[in-house]
Amino acid sequence: QVQLVESGGGLVQAGGSLRLSCAASGRTGSRYVMAWFRQAPGKEREFVAGITWGIDNKGYADSVKGRFTISRDNAKNTVYLQMNSVTPEDAAVYYCAVRVGSWYGRVPANFDYWGQGTQVTVSS
Repeated sequence: QVQLVESGGGLVQAGGSLRLSCAASGRTGSRYVMAWFRQAPGKEREFVAGITWGIDNKGYADSVKGRFTISRDNAKNTVYLQMNSVTPEDAAVYYCAVRVGSWYGRVPANFDYWGQGTQVTVSS
């Protein structure tokens, strides 16, 4: 089992920045993917960014490329999402997710464990 705890959500002004954190604990093995998804009201959950543990391969949704950065702290087993130049369209509940094994697609069904989510609200 893997436990994920997100933090860092809150209210941010459009154009501002926010950093989300996700601390992982439990058995992940040596090869896994950590990712951020988000879900706005009335919309499907969508992939935001992901990073593979070990080889540091990263991927981003086109909508956040150049504005968001995913990174990790191996010692803390924590992944971060630095969100810059935030827009009202970025407002959503952000979820951290883990896929055990190699990266295979960006759909929620391919991920094995989920955090409880953290709300990001953007004021315009």
